[in-house]
Amino acid sequence: MVERVVERAGVALAVEQTGEGAPVVLLHGLTATRRYVVMGSSALARTGHRVVAYDARGHGRSSPAAVPGAYTYPELAFDLNAVLDALGVERAVLGGASMGAHTALALALLAPERVAGLVVITPSYEPRSAEDPDRLARWDALACGLRSGGVEGFLAAYGEPPVPPRWRETVLKVIRQRLALHEHLEAVADALQGVPRSRPFATIDELGSIAVPVAVIASGDEVDPDHPQAIGEAYAAAIPGARLITDEPGRSPIAWQGSQLSKVIAAVAARAALE
Repeated sequence: MVERVVERAGVALAVEQTGEGAPVVLLHGLTATRRYVVMGSSALARTGHRVVAYDARGHGRSSPAAVPGAYTYPELAFDLNAVLDALGVERAVLGGASMGAHTALALALLAPERVAGLVVITPSYEPRSAEDPDRLARWDALACGLRSGGVEGFLAAYGEPPVPPRWRETVLKVIRQRLALHEHLEAVADALQGVPRSRPFATIDELGSIAVPVAVIASGDEVDPDHPQAIGEAYAAAIPGARLITDEPGRSPIAWQGSQLSKVIAAVAARAALE
């Protein structure tokens, strides 16, 4: 594994890459880090892929944005573009979860020549509800909890996970693990308020212009209500030729299984290589 720092707009992005071959870039979700896309799986690097992963601005080991308001999808997409430039990658398959999925789609719309394929994991952005006051108040409460009480303050604001009892302990454990990896919790709090107020695109219909191989992974609402399955289904319906992947009832979500996600990403990369 090779680690380096890529700088853009006053932000130092912590980047790592492993393996050789067709480039794949992994993009994590809000409050997560680069570890939380394929969950530590090394399958992609072992099967002939150059895997790039980095901590988004203000997350993990990356530095905060210069101003609290600079946590927007345009900035995140420009960061991604800068990482590609710094590593000499002309086109890559992008695999992103939640915020990372929206960032990948934003770049695919802004600079389609940089994107060879997409794996859109548990998207949650729905343009019609983006400005819902209750939705934004929820994010603000999480940010306030994190600022005032750190990880435990965040969990207090989060409350009881709205999932079946057998999953609750796992959800809380993962939240604690994810938040413990950040060097700048105040920056994560800024992101919690800024990212949900930003739009990666104006309407889902815009996704119809994407012309590369795409897989959309949509988790069931029982285990992941914050990322409604219907949104993933809508994305897949809007993107020409997109493959929709959903969970088997009663099974752990595919989005939580690094080895299974890696297989999906590898399949998209294989399709991209043929086009």
